[in-house]
Amino acid sequence: MAETMTPSSGMITRRAKVDPGRTPEQVLNALGRRQYVDREVVKTMPRGQGAEGDVLFFCAHRSFISDDDLEAEFESRGLVPADPYKVAAVNQDDPSFADEHPNATHWKDSRGRWCYFVCYRLGGERGVDVDRYGHDWDDRWWFAGVRKFSDS
Repeated sequence: MAETMTPSSGMITRRAKVDPGRTPEQVLNALGRRQYVDREVVKTMPRGQGAEGDVLFFCAHRSFISDDDLEAEFESRGLVPADPYKVAAVNQDDPSFADEHPNATHWKDSRGRWCYFVCYRLGGERGVDVDRYGHDWDDRWWFAGVRKFSDS
């Protein structure tokens, strides 16, 4: 799949088409990646609006950014975090995307705790993690967002 990179923004745009009938487990299994997941967190994965839409990936280029500070990065770009279903669709359509662009999205669960969905390649193995996080992100991650005023 061809990627669109906007040089001035440093963002990569990918089109995602989500199968709205899939359960969270089906979404994870369809990735064909080794799963490192907390099943309770998987149940909290938010499902976004719309079955199709653009996902924009950006690198914050900051070492050790907190989830709270990451929200400001999304805001400065006119984005909100993409839902895990759209991020999974991008990585399912192009499994090699996360090899060069380890990517992530995050959300808060009902108790206000940060949760995350990430796709990556490490040590020759492709993985997907879904869990809670209380640490900072390093500068290798590309974060997935959708336009703030988008219907997707």
